[in-house]
Amino acid sequence: MRYDDWGERSPRWAGIRSEMVDLQGTAVHLLRARGDAGMPTQLLVHPMGATGTFWLDVISSLAAHGPVVAPDLPGTFTGHTGTPHRRAARAHVNARFLRALMRRLGVERVVVHGWSMGGLVGLLFARGAGEVEVEGLVLTSPTLPGPLTVGEALGWQTVGRFALLAGVPVLRGTLGLCGGRLLEAKLRRGDPVVSPGGGLDLVGGDLRRVSPELVALQAEERWEMRARPDRLGDAVVAFASVVSAMYVDRGPVLGAVDGVGVATLLLWGDRDPLIGRAVVDYLLGRRPDWQSRVLEGVGHLAPMEVPAAYVEAVARWRASRVP
Repeated sequence: MRYDDWGERSPRWAGIRSEMVDLQGTAVHLLRARGDAGMPTQLLVHPMGATGTFWLDVISSLAAHGPVVAPDLPGTFTGHTGTPHRRAARAHVNARFLRALMRRLGVERVVVHGWSMGGLVGLLFARGAGEVEVEGLVLTSPTLPGPLTVGEALGWQTVGRFALLAGVPVLRGTLGLCGGRLLEAKLRRGDPVVSPGGGLDLVGGDLRRVSPELVALQAEERWEMRARPDRLGDAVVAFASVVSAMYVDRGPVLGAVDGVGVATLLLWGDRDPLIGRAVVDYLLGRRPDWQSRVLEGVGHLAPMEVPAAYVEAVARWRASRVP
């Protein structure tokens, strides 16, 4: 879904526009909103399988803090960005993609907002941003490592590692053969992410608080997935990348957690069933200098469920850092 001005879709999104840019031969779709050019660009990194449209309800408010860019990452099956190669959906590859995209757009200063898998990608981006100056990092329910017992760690290093190595190619092949039919059946049953009260609650919180405009848009985007079932294989790659970072090959990500030298805000909803309190406490134990905010009664989709509270938390954090 693309609009020259998203105000055509809803007045609440007026001034947000879709753009397509070429990045080394790959077509990239992003949402942009104008802001004070003297302030850092707010770079919004969406969750796994989502698109920049997940951020629509916070973009206009965040534009008060600088220009806003919300790209569709490669490998997401509901977006308009191409997938240049089979590994493009991996988190560390997405981080490299964002560095190249910022150079392509001429962006020199950013505050990175990473949500769910976007938090993992945002952290890796901030750890090695190179010529782009990262002035802040907002991690919302990030898919980052938490505590593991010795037995759990051993299990993931052996059985878990083998399952990822063997399972990903098999699952990609299976989805290539029958993914379209499975997707059609799933959509006809209803998607719990965008249908409040519609079935199994995967994301927690109160989905009745998500704006009707955003609910309708996400439903439409998911129906569009029927035209490209081949992208389901990219979702497998992205999921495996997250599982590896959280449980199997944790060293590089924990190194990024320990080594990132950027002021960081960690946001978490206390009704998030996907990222538990233990993960939050573990991260803050390693990085007590990070600020944190618990959003009470909120699930995994905080920027959609409580966009005003999200923007307020970011604004307070930014204000607390101004001398």
